[in-house]
Amino acid sequence: MPFPTLNIGDLVARIPIVQGGMGVGISLSRLASAVANEGGIGVIAAAMIGMKEPDVAKNPIEANVRALRRELQKARELTQGIVGVNIMVALTTFGEMVRTSIEERADIIFSGAGLPLDLPRHLRDACDQKKEEFRTKLVPIVSSARAASVIARKWISRFDYVPDAFVVEGPKAGGHLGFKAEEIDDPSHSLEAVIPQVVEAVKPFEDEKGRRIPVIAAGGVYTGEDITRFLELGAAGVQMGTRFVATHECDADDRFKQAYVDATEQDVTIIKSPVGMPGRAIGNSFIEAMREGARKPFKCVFKCISTCEQEKTPYCIAAALINAMKGNLEKGFAFSGANVFRVDRIQSVHELVSSLQQEFEEAIAKRFGMLRA
Repeated sequence: MPFPTLNIGDLVARIPIVQGGMGVGISLSRLASAVANEGGIGVIAAAMIGMKEPDVAKNPIEANVRALRRELQKARELTQGIVGVNIMVALTTFGEMVRTSIEERADIIFSGAGLPLDLPRHLRDACDQKKEEFRTKLVPIVSSARAASVIARKWISRFDYVPDAFVVEGPKAGGHLGFKAEEIDDPSHSLEAVIPQVVEAVKPFEDEKGRRIPVIAAGGVYTGEDITRFLELGAAGVQMGTRFVATHECDADDRFKQAYVDATEQDVTIIKSPVGMPGRAIGNSFIEAMREGARKPFKCVFKCISTCEQEKTPYCIAAALINAMKGNLEKGFAFSGANVFRVDRIQSVHELVSSLQQEFEEAIAKRFGMLRA
């Protein structure tokens, strides 16, 4: 049995896999286009995307907008598939990144790290000002049924717009997590528990608007069997990040990818991020030094995250993640999902998708055999 399609409005992905948008600089046009060419949804991460621009410190908005336009245009040259952009609500350049993505005709905007309550306004304003019908889909990233309901109600009441889909990110995800520290290991907050709740929560909005709102499971999805399991729980597709880091096409330095291959289960740790959220990363000497009270004084030149309080922050997270992306892990760290220790090699995106397809088919065949028995 082949993968089912993932339908988000009039967009049809041949396989039900969204590649997670991973900043800083981990998922850009090369990775996103490779995933899109395999029939999935490739995603460019907007966070500090202008990090290599020479004027990023003096003109952060212009530098990041310029870089995002270039990455989207590069992706379009490399694929005819579906390409989206991940834009954190907490970005100080959020509005500019959203508007740029819409004007460059990104297929989808995925938005989390806060509630994107005004996201449809940017789409409406772009259509009004440009006198064009932009068709970018708007997909919030949430961690609970309550958050999904709040966003849907606000969007409908304010903009008469229903979310085109929801990504539900569980506590096994990499990077910044939408959970309190004590919730991360609580079974009631597990992805398996939350997915059915969100599926149920969106039904009234589907009925009200007469359209389907797909729910996409994210955080800890690792194998084709996992995909099978979450589809059975009501998800229409899955989002995977960690698996796509360990690919040749990933935009990070090879040393960053090798950190994934070398990671053990004991290396996976939860940190307190300067942006005010817990985050999951691969432990290293940099993280240990921060925990022991070391500080790396800095002058904030990027002003990238609205929730970052420089005077209370022991290090610049933007600088740390830029260093990591470049392979300088002694000066930063690698965010990762909970299953990173299972990564044992770097492979192509095509090889990865093919293996997921095979595992999916085997899981379906096993279930079918059990039913017949």
